Amino acid sequence: MHNKKVNLNEKFGLFSDHWSPKIVGELNGQAVKLAKFQGAFDWHSHAEEDELFLVHRGEFRMEFRDRTVTLREGEFLIVPRGVEHRPVAEEEVEVILFEPMTTINTGDAISERTVTELDRI
Repeated sequence: MHNKKVNLNEKFGLFSDHWSPKIVGELNGQAVKLAKFQGAFDWHSHAEEDELFLVHRGEFRMEFRDRTVTLREGEFLIVPRGVEHRPVAEEEVEVILFEPMTTINTGDAISERTVTELDRI
């Protein structure tokens, strides 16, 4: 995947499922993932990993136990390791994630939404 241009619109067009990140690149032990969110996700945290959420298209709320942050196109938020959070999207949103390759989407809250083997697109 090195030295190849990635077109985000093209890649987002390859899938329609929500809450199931796809790997589009990796660097220095970090994964570049694309995901579509819609509805409310599970409350969870990641004991060992920070996560970066960058909105490509749409908007969503990142809920924390003590506040809520709204993210719109072109904005990003870093959720530090150990901080409980829950993304919520009223309408479908396209999000780029930067996080360690070992990060599991549901963190410490294993459920039917947990994805352990991510597709590469």
